[in-house]
Amino acid sequence: MNFHIMTLFPDMVKGGLSGSIIGRAESAGLISVEAVNIRDFAFNKHNKVDDYTYGGGAGMLMQAEPVYLCYEDIVKDIAARKSISADEAKPRVIYLTPQGKLFDQKMAAEFSEEEDLILLCGHYEGIDERVLDEIVTDHVSVGDFVLTGGEIPAMIVVDAVSRLVPGVLSNSDSPEYESFSDGLLEYPQYTRPEVWHDMPVPAVLISGDHAKVDRWRHEMSLERTKERRPDLYERYMDRTE
Repeated sequence: MNFHIMTLFPDMVKGGLSGSIIGRAESAGLISVEAVNIRDFAFNKHNKVDDYTYGGGAGMLMQAEPVYLCYEDIVKDIAARKSISADEAKPRVIYLTPQGKLFDQKMAAEFSEEEDLILLCGHYEGIDERVLDEIVTDHVSVGDFVLTGGEIPAMIVVDAVSRLVPGVLSNSDSPEYESFSDGLLEYPQYTRPEVWHDMPVPAVLISGDHAKVDRWRHEMSLERTKERRPDLYERYMDRTE
């Protein structure tokens, strides 16, 4: 899977995604992460990509043309790689914005089916609406809060989606049992020593009875979800009734 991140801060993005599982997956050729600098497509000697907003207001806005030229260059490369036309090569374009649909595990699974995914990182007061209308297919938010730019949200999306790409995780079963995989939070887990600070591992986990372990884990997932995320718990219960 190929991630193409349109950003003003490519070093920030590449640095944040170069370690751990994601870095190893890229080294193994399972995914590729390309950070494309929008400033490279500015049409002035200072590589300036922002300007004042029409109608007044605080802050600066990213201009449409550098963003569009950056997008066109990525599409051209995808088309060349696949030996198809630029129109055929147009991939899904994710704009990271607090005005978007809330990112979740279901969306991550949907994105993981794509071969190429463009992630557009805004900055300043955002991006000229005209280029968003022209190229963006999905407006996505990672939460109801405002950040200084879309780079951290883009890294969150890449991390979550990459984990679902076959071969990225060493244990092929592990995504199935993580939080949100079945609509519930993950059950508590324990490792050695058996007793730590006078707190023992729950007896059922060392009983050797796998059916009992599975039941206990499900009960703990229900209990934890009800306590910490009642919204998810209610949704789960409505679905299973």
